Amino acid sequence: MNEAAETGETQTGALLTLLSVMFINLLGFGIVVPLLPFYAKSFQAPAWQIALIFSAYAIGAFFGEPFWGRLSDRIGRKPILISTVTGNCLCYLALAFAPNVYVAFGVRLLGGLASGNASVVQGYITDVTKPEDRAGRLSLLGAAFNIGFIVGPALGGLLAHPSLGHAGFRIPLFLCSALSAICATGITLFVKESRTRSRHRYASQLSRWAVFGNAVTHPAIGRLMLVTFLAGCAFTGIESIFGLWTEARFNWGPREVGSAFAVVGVVAAICQIFLTGRLSKRFGEARVLAAGMAITMICTALQPFSFGAASIVTLLAIAAFGQSVAWPNVSALISRNAEWEHQGQYMGLNNAEGALARVVGPFCAGIAFSNASVDAPFFLAALMVLPAILLAFAARRLKQNA
Repeated sequence: MNEAAETGETQTGALLTLLSVMFINLLGFGIVVPLLPFYAKSFQAPAWQIALIFSAYAIGAFFGEPFWGRLSDRIGRKPILISTVTGNCLCYLALAFAPNVYVAFGVRLLGGLASGNASVVQGYITDVTKPEDRAGRLSLLGAAFNIGFIVGPALGGLLAHPSLGHAGFRIPLFLCSALSAICATGITLFVKESRTRSRHRYASQLSRWAVFGNAVTHPAIGRLMLVTFLAGCAFTGIESIFGLWTEARFNWGPREVGSAFAVVGVVAAICQIFLTGRLSKRFGEARVLAAGMAITMICTALQPFSFGAASIVTLLAIAAFGQSVAWPNVSALISRNAEWEHQGQYMGLNNAEGALARVVGPFCAGIAFSNASVDAPFFLAALMVLPAILLAFAARRLKQNA
């Protein structure tokens, strides 16, 4: 552990800049995602190509997270953050001038690869924060994540002009590119490297497959990564079919769905700013993780019995509370169990599990929705979360034994 972690001193400018990285990542994602179907249609793209552009970002992030995390362990966090945020800046600019849907797919793939830098930000936070304070600091990253996703769709809808064709989407993309450029400048000016290069560190580097094998077989880290995958599949699956479910059951449209998700984002951001860190310090990361998963599982299982907007939004809000207090503790627990030399890579592997869940979860939910019943995805999601709760309790027992 370095001196910053021992003293708990973190520069305010550096923390704010890192929060801005997460905010801008999700702001850009939130701006672009609602516009993607219309953007792709401007190329006369069929439905399967639109879906391909959607999935390209998650595929890029799946490979980017462990790669950037490992590289930041070797050469430092700051150069990787500057490189990836600059790459994001160029990708948004390239997307504005993409000549066809295939180039757009390639740009989105590279954009997802560049945006897969959450493990680097998490690694920086763990480098400079005492173990007992990490869940609180990591929850601030989650809050920036949620706020970006709230603001992004509103900005995208305001600035886009689909009636102008392909050119009508350039203004929001220019905005994303400019914000990324500002963020890269902030990292250069305000973020101090949390790791110093040394020959010893290079000598201590294991191969990526050795670290992956260690992570999978580790009694705590392997189970926490499985929590990320199972719970991630459940939650992203529900998000992907929520609009279809509300349309089928209650005749909702985009406005009602967007408002419901806005409530979720606000609740999650407030909880992560004010509650997650305090609860984790008082009750322990593993216990809060298990409790948050349990709350979310119960609300998910009850959602098919909703009778209207009030019950739907209430259950979504309570589930958002459960998720917001749970998720930061996964990274905090991994950081406690991972060697300091490989913090970034372990974080990257865990985030890659989350990216894989964003591909598998919607696929499973779509099959259940189409072939079983419109309510089936909620019950499937609850069943996926149940073993995640048990795994969280197992992580708590392992920590107690240690």
